[in-house]
Amino acid sequence: MTTIQRIEPGARMSQAVVHGQTVYLAGQTGNLGEGLQDQVRSALAEVERLLAATGSSKSRILAATIWLADMADFAAMNAVWEAWIDPANPPARATGQAALADPGYKFEVIITAAV
Repeated sequence: MTTIQRIEPGARMSQAVVHGQTVYLAGQTGNLGEGLQDQVRSALAEVERLLAATGSSKSRILAATIWLADMADFAAMNAVWEAWIDPANPPARATGQAALADPGYKFEVIITAAV
């Protein structure tokens, strides 16, 4: 039986779950009150921290699902994303527009990675 490891579990969810050789991160948002690019940077820093806690890294990301509160922010988000990803190992990715949990959130990313 494959073990399941939960990172930073809480009453509602875990921030990361490792099953076999796959890491699933909870949706990561930036800090409320920041502009779009700062929210993207802070969310991606949290992604890196969580991946490190699981023994993974951004070069091991398999897929990313990105939600923007406004698709008008697509180019500005991509500027930060493209500077952040490992250019030798870009993941599969989808981006959509959604009403996020708080109107102050502009960006959320959901990551699946290999250990």
